[in-house]
Amino acid sequence: MTAVPGSDEDTVVLWRPAGQAELDLVAASGWRAWPARLPEQTIFYPVLDHGYATRITREWNVPAGGAGYVTSFQVRRQFLDRYPQRQVGGDDVREYWIPAEDLAELNANIVGAIVEKADYRASVPDEEFTVAESLGAPLPAAWRGYLQSASWFRRGWLPSGCYLWLYRPQESIELLDAWGEVAAANHPGIAIIGGNGSREHLVLDLRQDPAPVLLVDITSEGWAAAIPQADDVPSFVERVESGQFDFAWDEAE
Repeated sequence: MTAVPGSDEDTVVLWRPAGQAELDLVAASGWRAWPARLPEQTIFYPVLDHGYATRITREWNVPAGGAGYVTSFQVRRQFLDRYPQRQVGGDDVREYWIPAEDLAELNANIVGAIVEKADYRASVPDEEFTVAESLGAPLPAAWRGYLQSASWFRRGWLPSGCYLWLYRPQESIELLDAWGEVAAANHPGIAIIGGNGSREHLVLDLRQDPAPVLLVDITSEGWAAAIPQADDVPSFVERVESGQFDFAWDEAE
């Protein structure tokens, strides 16, 4: 049983894997409604488990369109009680089957906004890594391997409660250029690979082998101020994929 903060309403948290076109329509609604089904789409399938929604996103939406999104929203239980839960696999593989003609009524029973929780992307092409060689040293093979996997975590909320945003090589170069020549010069061998959506950069120190994952503020004046996050890329990726990564804000953490 879930209650929306500031409300006495009894709601159920649902999850929905979505492709780019569907998410664009949700955004156009002000994040308040799911778009009408196509004629051949007779059922709307929200699911009850975050992990199940993530698997569908990564195994279906990403290969189909190059991007996939995990979304979450809350619906009044009184409305959902009209529809039995469908268990279509293991204990966590449960869905509601909402007839397309009832979708407008479901939208009317959404409490709060539909929220994008995670964004997954398809493999990054080789060309971006070739361009990234301008950093002065190749990106670690493990980082290239992750960004060229069938689906990789682009941005969103991890189960740890951390908001993480990872960058493609081209974006890394653009961010380094925007950071400024002095800042880059104060961090020789730097490659920006992510951040927290705010003022901190998640970076690699390519002078070292293996390259450690570090956190630097945009006002950082050199490597001495960097805060270690992971000893190397494989351990960082493992923690991201397991949902356990969280930012360390102090060298002692």
